[in-house]
Amino acid sequence: MKKRELGRSGLEVSAIGLGCMGMSAAFGPAMDRGEAIKLIRSAVDRGETFFDTAEVYGPYDNEELVGEALRPVREQVVIATKFGFDIEGGQGFARKPLSKPEHIHKVVEGSLKRLKTDYIDLYYQHRVDPDTPMEDVAGAIKDLVQQGKVRHFGMSEAGAQSIRRAHAVHPVTALQSEYSLWFREPEREILPLLEELGIGFVPFAPLGKGYLTGTVDPEKDFGADDFRSKQPRFSAENRQANQVFVDVLKQTAAAKGATLGQVALAWLLAQKPWIVPIPGTTKLHRVEENLAAADLALNADDLESIRTALEGVEMAGDRYPPENKAMAGR
Repeated sequence: MKKRELGRSGLEVSAIGLGCMGMSAAFGPAMDRGEAIKLIRSAVDRGETFFDTAEVYGPYDNEELVGEALRPVREQVVIATKFGFDIEGGQGFARKPLSKPEHIHKVVEGSLKRLKTDYIDLYYQHRVDPDTPMEDVAGAIKDLVQQGKVRHFGMSEAGAQSIRRAHAVHPVTALQSEYSLWFREPEREILPLLEELGIGFVPFAPLGKGYLTGTVDPEKDFGADDFRSKQPRFSAENRQANQVFVDVLKQTAAAKGATLGQVALAWLLAQKPWIVPIPGTTKLHRVEENLAAADLALNADDLESIRTALEGVEMAGDRYPPENKAMAGR
């Protein structure tokens, strides 16, 4: 499996990571625990070394799952998890950001216990807390690094100003934010900033939460426990309007003898050498398919063809409903 360094941090991971959230939450019923552990270990067997979770996934269940699955191979893998929500103070996306230093020092202990480890490789602030100065957040992480409980500091869905302020206190190793062929907002300001500061980029939802694989048709009925049912971009009308992205991927996939998902991931990998997408799945054949995208080379003509076909095209529908706008970060 090909490896990539996240920015200039020295942290090396597999070129494709595994987002584990969907094994426990968000897309419907949780996986059978035994099957989920088997899936994660099978991913390790196939060369995947980068695994993403968070205390809020479940909540807590996903960290416990990842910790149990990776315990036998702990020194061979990189585990990323996240803090930054008042988990006891709300439900789902209604939870408020909370990153006060005393809270960070408290919740890291729970994550370490659930992950069955004495250190976290990459510890993300899940969302910026508008009520806590970023310098205080970065200072708390700096303390945890000095204590050996955390090795690298990450941020998620943070804006340029927040990233600069945090990085000035303690180096930020990676930013995790949504980025894919149908959501390219990070290109405007964030990617140039990350390149300047030597910070890696970890796109979540690199397959458009399944849409870019071509398997989500306009007639699909999402269950009430699938959070896509509440996202404007997944309305039947917007799914139809966004079909242009799928059509463009189909053309390149046919020419390359690849799947749509592989082209979508290869496109991301081609943007910068320090980008490491983390597609999520509950199926082993999708893990294998996603990992194979690291060996799919898109040449300059392929990339130009995609660029030309999608020039001026923007995703129809917002990422989050109005009541959850804070989830888009800042």
